[in-house]
Amino acid sequence: MSNEKLGRSPLDVAQVLGLVSRQLIEREREHIVVASRSYDSGVEDVWDALTNPERIPRWFLPISGELRVGGRYQLQGNAGGEIQRCAPPRELRISWEFAGDVSHVEVELQALGPEQTRLELRHRISAAPSEHWDKFGPGATGAGWDLTLFGLGLHLASGEDNDAGEFMAWLASAEGKSFCRTSAAAWGQAHIAAGTAPEVALATAARNAAAYTGEAPPEAAPKG
Repeated sequence: MSNEKLGRSPLDVAQVLGLVSRQLIEREREHIVVASRSYDSGVEDVWDALTNPERIPRWFLPISGELRVGGRYQLQGNAGGEIQRCAPPRELRISWEFAGDVSHVEVELQALGPEQTRLELRHRISAAPSEHWDKFGPGATGAGWDLTLFGLGLHLASGEDNDAGEFMAWLASAEGKSFCRTSAAAWGQAHIAAGTAPEVALATAARNAAAYTGEAPPEAAPKG
């Protein structure tokens, strides 16, 4: 799929999502959602895709702001925040401010070879009582990062722009919804591995899948 146009051929959802390693680290003051994946691209190319303001919209979202350490960025229709650390081509740290909540994202790159790079993303979220976390768990942000890492992979493999309209249409398709359900389930397993009771983790994963697919959440399903 990596060298094909999105939606032009069947996607092996399990295979694509299997490229990502997922972990939830629970600490006293924060939840750390960790996603990592390797790409068949050099570290300089991956770094450029992540930080070049002219290239970011080609695979993610339009970005504006003063893009330097201490400056602020804004992703169109999504999060904004402060650029806290930028150490090319290895490490990027930013605050992630969305809908009144402030969390922090760290990305580290490791060159595995001339044309292979390992990307690790850590999203640090406050462990203060949160209705949103209780309802959706790590998949609320993790599933979004799965989609983001997938989009980055498509761009790196083809060198082409990801068409936003095409991507949204795919997301609403049966294949796109399968991707979201499978991603939510994978984050549910990471939730369990972090020590959460299976019945709680699976319930949050089911609600997360419903939110991403637009389907009725389990508790809203009609009774037979």
